Amino acid sequence: MPIKVLVVDDSGFFRRRIAEILDSDSGIEVVGSAENGEQAIARVRELDPDVVTMDIEMPVMDGITAVRKIMAENPRPILMFSSLTTEGAQATLDALEAGAVDFLPKRFSDMASDEDSARMLLRRRVRSLSRSRARSVSAPGSSAPAREARPNARREEADRVAADARKQAPPVVSTRPKTPLRQMRAVLIGTSTGGPVALQEVLKPLPASFPLPILLVQHMPASFTPAFAERLNAMCNIEVRQAKDGDVLKPGVALLAPGGMQTTLERGSQTLVRISESPLGTIYKPSVDAAFASAVDALRGQVLAVVLTGMGADGREGARALKAVGAQVWSQDAATCVVYGMPAAVAEAGLSDHVYPLPEIGPALVKGIC
Repeated sequence: MPIKVLVVDDSGFFRRRIAEILDSDSGIEVVGSAENGEQAIARVRELDPDVVTMDIEMPVMDGITAVRKIMAENPRPILMFSSLTTEGAQATLDALEAGAVDFLPKRFSDMASDEDSARMLLRRRVRSLSRSRARSVSAPGSSAPAREARPNARREEADRVAADARKQAPPVVSTRPKTPLRQMRAVLIGTSTGGPVALQEVLKPLPASFPLPILLVQHMPASFTPAFAERLNAMCNIEVRQAKDGDVLKPGVALLAPGGMQTTLERGSQTLVRISESPLGTIYKPSVDAAFASAVDALRGQVLAVVLTGMGADGREGARALKAVGAQVWSQDAATCVVYGMPAAVAEAGLSDHVYPLPEIGPALVKGIC
């Protein structure tokens, strides 16, 4: 059965463009469209789409309000289209908090270097989100029951397959003993799709006195990371801010890697953060692999690396390098991921010391490190 998509936008031109791109994939079918949030809610009830693409600014009812209502009544994966501006960043983060699971730039030139790549990215994103668990999550603060799109048996089966893969994976040979949590010098967290909400859940339980510095690597455009850092700082006990070149890692401070650049660590009398341009052809900006790999020399094995929800396998090779020098690696479990890609890559390579449901990661950090 093809993936059913509802396209929501007040621009007829944009609706037709998105429909044309998605319908060119035999595995995707655009089953309808809507011009505003109010229509979108009605069409979701009527058409039961697998994925909804949603504009933010629309007449009658805006996209954020529509997302909140859809996720309270008929939860399913919602992909936002956003402008890459400061205002667009704030609105997109609001939409993600309301229950949307991912976003893409509305200008295709911001999405990829050429039209064909942008079209492929959109189709791939819709395919990935159709397999996500977003349907089973109610809107934040909603008491409405969520419709379970992935039954417990399927969750257990996915976790069992991952566990079997870990057993079959070649062991990672460490030249040093595993570093105990209380001897760690930093926590490094990497994530992508679903990460903005996941990071909030991980960081909120941490006390202001959390004894380790934290580096956050979230796949996100450059115009979004300052607003995201400010939002995290406002809701967390620890300090959160966007990293700058030359920053020193400090206990109780989480530094967010700037979008569009690479963030690495450098060893010295103190551990320094380095921000640099991405080499030509780099896919992820920032890259979890690059940040993790830099910690091998900068912090040796005294690192706890955590890989959260996200598409692809960014973080796997960096985790492999860290494990070889005695670091510990945690990953999020399949059942609580928006997209079980990055954590799956780590777990299935036999690199995870622990696999936790998302709500347990923050408390486990407090218990293991404080």
